[in-house]
Amino acid sequence: MKNNASLRYGILLVIGDFLTLVAAFSLAYILRVKLDERPLIEIISARDYLTACLYILPLWIITFGFVGLYSKSVYENRFSEFARLLVGCFLGILVAIGYEYVSNKEIFPARLVPVYSLGLSFVILLLFRTVARGIRRSLFSFGIGVSNVLIVGSSDISSEFIHALNDTKSSGYRIVGIVGKRSKKYDGYYVANGFSGAIKSLENIGINSIIQTELYPDPDKNSEILSYAQENHISYRFVPGNSELFSGNIDVDLFYSLPVIAVHQTALVGWGRVVKRLFDIIIGGMILLISLPLMLLISILIFLFDNGPIFFRQERLSRFNSTVKIFKFRTMKTKYNGLLPEEAFAKMGKPELVKTYRQNGDQLDNDPRVSKIGNLLRSTSLDELPQLINVVCGDISLVGPRALVARDLDRYDKKSLILSVKSGMTGLAVISGRKDLPYEERRKLDLYYVQNWSFWNDIVILARTFAVVLLRRGAK
Repeated sequence: MKNNASLRYGILLVIGDFLTLVAAFSLAYILRVKLDERPLIEIISARDYLTACLYILPLWIITFGFVGLYSKSVYENRFSEFARLLVGCFLGILVAIGYEYVSNKEIFPARLVPVYSLGLSFVILLLFRTVARGIRRSLFSFGIGVSNVLIVGSSDISSEFIHALNDTKSSGYRIVGIVGKRSKKYDGYYVANGFSGAIKSLENIGINSIIQTELYPDPDKNSEILSYAQENHISYRFVPGNSELFSGNIDVDLFYSLPVIAVHQTALVGWGRVVKRLFDIIIGGMILLISLPLMLLISILIFLFDNGPIFFRQERLSRFNSTVKIFKFRTMKTKYNGLLPEEAFAKMGKPELVKTYRQNGDQLDNDPRVSKIGNLLRSTSLDELPQLINVVCGDISLVGPRALVARDLDRYDKKSLILSVKSGMTGLAVISGRKDLPYEERRKLDLYYVQNWSFWNDIVILARTFAVVLLRRGAK
C-alpha cells in the first residue's frame, strides 16, 4: 500500500515556498521603495514589479528542486535543509539577476532590492519550513501521514532501525512487525517467523514500507519479498548486513555490462574535489587578502610584547598521510616555544600539570606556557589566521577534519578514513563546541564529516564558524 504523505508534504512545501517568496520580494520592495527616500535607478510600479516576480519565482522553485529541497531525505535532516536552502536562495537571486540581464528589462527599482530579497527570502523560508516541520511532527503524533514499516531480518542492523524509528512523532514511521527469530526479544513488537505469516497477520493494518536487513539463504524467499513489495506498490529498502562496508559514498554503476556497487571512503571524489579546491582558492584567497592588515598588526604586537618568532610551525598530517607544516601565530612564551608539553612543564617546575593536560584532551585552563598576547589570540581564534596561507597553497582546506599530530593518530580507530580528505581550518567540531567537546566526540564528528561530505555542508560550516568565533564559544 503506497503512502503519499511525503508527496503531499512536498507539494505543500512548493506552494508555501512560492507564497513565502512572494511575501519576501514584496517586503523588499516596500523597504527600499516606500520606506527609503533615496533616489531609485528606475521607477517601477508595484504592479509591474510583482508581475515580473511571478515570472521569476517559478524559476526559484525549479532551482530549489535541483538543489534537493523537495527530496524526502531533506525533510528528515534539518542541517541539510538549512544548507540547501542557503545555496538555493543564492542561486535563485542569481537567476533573477540573470533574467533581468537577458530580458534587457529593469525588474528591480534599486540595487538594494535584490539584496533585501535574498536576505528576507532565506530568513522567512527558514521560519516557514521550521513551522511546517513542527506541524508535520504534530500530525505524526496523531497518526496522520505515518508510514507502517515491516522489518525483515533479526541482525544487529534490525535493532538499530528499531531504535532509530522507535519515536513515531520524530521519524514518521511506525514499526508494525518484525520478521525474524522469535528467540530474539523485541519488546512491544509483533514478531513473525516467516514473511508470508507476517503479511497475513498485518493485512488489515496495511504496510507502506519494507526494510530487509539480511538475505535468506534461499533466493526464492528474497524474490518473494521484493515481488510482493513491487506488486503492492510498497517502498522496499535493502540494508547490507555489513553496514561498515557501505558507510562511505555509494555509486551504482555498470562494470562491463554488469551492475556493481562502488563504495568510496568519502563523497569527496571526482568533481567534488575540484569544486572544493576552487572554493578554497577563491574564498580562502579573499579572506587572506582582507585579513592581511590585521595579520600585520598582530605580528607587530607579538614582536613588541613577547620578543621572538612571529609564527609557530608544526608538522601535521593531512590527506593520504602526507605531512604538512601548519602556520599559526605564536601564542606560547618564547622560552616554551617548540617544546613538548612534558618538556615545558618540567622546565617551569610543574611536571604534575602533564597529567591534567592529557586528561583534558591536550588542553589546560590558564595554561602557564601561554603569553598574555597569546591568550588574547587564542580566545578570539586569531592565532589561526596564518593557516589561510596553507589553504591557498593546498596543504589543507577551509573546511575539513582536525589536522592531526602524528602521535594523535593512534587514538583514531579509522586512520585511513580520517586521512582520505585534507584537514581543515574549521570543521564540525569547531561549530559544535570546539575544545568544550571531549576528544572522543570530536573524533566522531570528524569521521561523520568525511563520510557525509557535501559542498552545501561546507558552506554552512564555514558560515556558522564566523558566528562561533564571534561568540567565542569553545575557544581556549
